[in-house]
Amino acid sequence: MIRQQIIDRGINDPSVLNAMRSVRRESFMPAEHRDAAYADQPTSIGYGQTISQPYIVALMTHHLKLQPSHRVLEIGTGSGYQTAILARLAREIYTIERVKPLLDEAWERIMSLHVRNVHFRHGDGTLGWPEAAPFDRVLIAAAARALPARLLLEQLADGGTAILPVGDERNQTLLHIRRAGNDLIETEICACRFVDLIGPTE
Repeated sequence: MIRQQIIDRGINDPSVLNAMRSVRRESFMPAEHRDAAYADQPTSIGYGQTISQPYIVALMTHHLKLQPSHRVLEIGTGSGYQTAILARLAREIYTIERVKPLLDEAWERIMSLHVRNVHFRHGDGTLGWPEAAPFDRVLIAAAARALPARLLLEQLADGGTAILPVGDERNQTLLHIRRAGNDLIETEICACRFVDLIGPTE
């Protein structure tokens, strides 16, 4: 998986590759889908949610350019797979999930790995985690219809980076966002497909 799906597609950051190697993807998947743990595709984890394909996890992690001192906000814990990889690379992870059973399962998986730098919250990810802000990095694992500018300006540190998908169910783009004062500078990474980011009124 690492060689064919990640390295051969141009991701060669040793820290990202080591983090990917250190987390067993099948441990974050329902038992009935574990035979497809290393397939190049997203997989259902129930409740209308998915675990992203390995390449997308690696790609998003690569573009975050994480440092050991960073504090990261992750919106959309899901299975906890991406969370566990972020925890290998950054100082603290603050992760939010709106589906309580998924959050509970992710907590159990990550605790079983003896990872202790992850903070978990059940709630609406579009609100972020204001009392812990600002964050050096933000990763959003669900697609908003429009860029969540207010969230990023309020909770992403100046000079910080966010990686997130934006668009509807037919047309989504993975974006790299850099905050420069009151400006959010967008760079397109690639087309993508994520579940919808659901806010308080949906």
